Amino acid sequence: MGIVFQNLFFPKKQAIIFALKGVIAMAMALTLALFLNLDRPYWALVSAVFLQMRPENGLVLEKALCQIIGTIVGGLFGIFLLTQLIDYPYLALSVLALWLGLNSALSAMVRQANFVYAFAMAAVTAELIVLLVMVNPPMASSQAVFDIAQARVSEIIIGSICAGVVSHMFWPVKVKESLQRQARSVINQTLQYLVTELDKAGSHETRHKQIDGIMATLGMVSEDSSAASYEGPQGPGRTRAANQLAQKVLSLLALVQIFGRLQRRHQELMTSALTQLLDRLREAFGRIAESSDFEYCLEQVKVLRRDLADYRANNDADSPFESHMLNIASEITADLTVLLRAFRALEERDNTLLNAPSMLTYRDPLAGLIIGIRTMVVFSIGSCIWVSTGSTSALMIMILPVIFSIMLARLPLMILRIVLKRLLIGVIAAVIVAIFFALNLLSQSTGQLEILLLVLAAPYFFGLLLLADQQTLPYGLGFSIPFSILVSPSRDMSRAFSIDFTLSTAMAIFVGVSILFWVFHLITGPSVRLLVHRIFKTTYQDLLEINQHNGPSTWFNRRMADRLLRLTNYDQGSKSRAITDLALTALNLGHVSIRVRSVCEGLAGKRLESLEVWQKSLANAFLESSKGRFDDQFEKASDSLYADLASLVEDANQVEAIQGMFIRINLTFERSAEAIAAQRA
Repeated sequence: MGIVFQNLFFPKKQAIIFALKGVIAMAMALTLALFLNLDRPYWALVSAVFLQMRPENGLVLEKALCQIIGTIVGGLFGIFLLTQLIDYPYLALSVLALWLGLNSALSAMVRQANFVYAFAMAAVTAELIVLLVMVNPPMASSQAVFDIAQARVSEIIIGSICAGVVSHMFWPVKVKESLQRQARSVINQTLQYLVTELDKAGSHETRHKQIDGIMATLGMVSEDSSAASYEGPQGPGRTRAANQLAQKVLSLLALVQIFGRLQRRHQELMTSALTQLLDRLREAFGRIAESSDFEYCLEQVKVLRRDLADYRANNDADSPFESHMLNIASEITADLTVLLRAFRALEERDNTLLNAPSMLTYRDPLAGLIIGIRTMVVFSIGSCIWVSTGSTSALMIMILPVIFSIMLARLPLMILRIVLKRLLIGVIAAVIVAIFFALNLLSQSTGQLEILLLVLAAPYFFGLLLLADQQTLPYGLGFSIPFSILVSPSRDMSRAFSIDFTLSTAMAIFVGVSILFWVFHLITGPSVRLLVHRIFKTTYQDLLEINQHNGPSTWFNRRMADRLLRLTNYDQGSKSRAITDLALTALNLGHVSIRVRSVCEGLAGKRLESLEVWQKSLANAFLESSKGRFDDQFEKASDSLYADLASLVEDANQVEAIQGMFIRINLTFERSAEAIAAQRA
C-alpha cells in the first residue's frame, strides 16, 4: 500500500504523462460514442483503458489492431450464433461457453500479450452480443441482433482508434527505446554470466540467478519485438535485429556452459592450454562487460578472435578434446560479434546479417485444454446465477471474469493470488468513488458533456497513475474497468442513478472476481513435473528431426527460447536447478548435433547410416537423462560412428576432434542423469 500511496500522491513524470494521455483518449472515445448516439458508450471507455497498459506507439497500434480484429471476429460469431439458435437459449448459452473455452485455449498457444488480448476480445464481444439480446427476449429479432452487434463493435473500435491516435499525437513513446534498454540489459547480463561461468569461484546460486534474469529480459525482448515493426520504415529492421539478438544470446548460453561445467566437474580433462584459454576468455569478457563504449567492445571481440585464430594456426592441439574446445571458443567469439552488431542495428540500419525469424511460442495442448475448461466453468457458474435470478446485473458475473480468466491465465498461482486480491481492492475503491463522488455529482448536474468529462477525469487520472506501475497495475485495472461500468456514462443515465442498480452491479462484479479467484485455485492445471516432462518430450522429438530442416540452428533456437523461459520459471524453487541445467544442455545438444552432421558428411562425402543411429541415440540419451537414467547406448553409437569415420577419412585431426565431442557429451548425459535423479529423490 505504500507503493500505491506513492504512485497516487508522488507520481513520476512518466506516470503523469501516461495518465494524461489516458484521460485524453477516454474523453475522445466517450465524446465520439455519444456523438454517434451509441447505446453503451462506456464500452468505448473500457476499450481505451485496456489499450493504455503499455504506452509505446508500436504496442498500442499492435494492440488496437488485435482488438479490432478480435472484436470483428467475435461480432460475426455472435450474429451467427443468434441467427441459428435464437429460439433455443440454453443451447445458445452452451455453444457460447464452448466458444469462450476455445478462445481461452487458443490464447494459451500464443506468447505476446497483445495476441492473447485478441482472443479475449473475440470471446467477450460474442458474449456481449448474445447476452444483451437474450436479456430482453420480447425485443429479440434479426434487426435487434444486428443493431446490438453493430453498436458493441463500433464502441470497442472507437476506443481502440482514439487510444491509438492519442498515443501517436501526445508525448509519443517508441517501442525502439524500450527495446534498446532491454537489449543493452540482456547483453550486459549475458556478459556478466559469461564471466561468472568461467570463474572457478563463481557460485551455483549466482549463475542461476543470472540465468533467470537473462531469460526474463529475453522474454520481454521477444514479446516487444513484433510491435517495433509498426514504427516507421526502419521498424521491421529493428524487429529482425531483436530476433537476431535473442538467437545469439541463446547460442552463447549453450556454448559457455561447456567450459563452465568442464572446469567445475572434470578437472582431469583441463590441460594447461585449456586453462590459459579460459583465463583469456574470462579477462576479455570482463573488459567488455565493464565498458559502455560500443566500438571498444567490438574491437575487443575482434582482437580475441584474431588471437584464437593465431593460436590454432601456430599450435597443434595435444588431444582431440582440446581441439574441440578451441573450436567452441571460436564459435563464442563469432556469436558475440553478431550479438553486438544486432544491438547496433536497433539504432542504425544494418541489412547485412539480420535474417533471424522471431521466437516460437511453446504450445502445450494439455495446458490450453485446462485453461479453456476453467473459462467455461467461470462462465457456466455465472450463467446459472443469471438464469436462476433473472437479474440484469448478474451479466457482470459472466463478462468481466471471462476477460480476466483469459488475460491472467499465464500467471503462476502464487502471483495470481496476489493479483486477484488487488483487483478486488480496486473494485471496492471503484464502488465507493462511483457512488459517493461521480454519480453523486452527476445526478445534480444538468447533463452537459463538459460536466460529465470533468467529473470523470479525476477518478480516471488516479486509476491510470496506478496502471502506469507494474506493481500497482491490478489496483488500477480493478478500479478503472468497474468504475466505467458502474457510472455507465451515456445520454440517459437514469439507470446508473438508481442506487439499487449500482449496488447490485457492484456486488455482481465483486462476486464474479471472487468466483474467478476460487476457480483458479480449484482448477490449477497440470503439475509442474508433468509440464516439464512434456517439454522435454517435445525437445526429444526436435532432436530427432533437427537436421531435416533448412537452417536447423535457427529452427532449433526459435523453438527452444520459450521452453527455456518456462523451464527456468518452473525450476526457480529448487536448490539444485537440475531442470534449468538440463534445458541448457538440450539447447547445446541441438547445436552439437548440427555441427557433427555437417563435419561427418563433409569428411565422408556421403550419408552415413551410423550417423543416423547416432542422432537417434543422442535424442534417446537426452530423454533418459531427463528421467534420471543413464546407459551406454549413446557411447556405443558414438564408437560406431567414430570407427566408420576413421576408416573413410585420412585427416586424423578432424576425426579426433569429433571424438572429443563424443567424450564431452557422454559426460554431460551422465552428470545430468545424476542431478535429475537426486532432485527427484
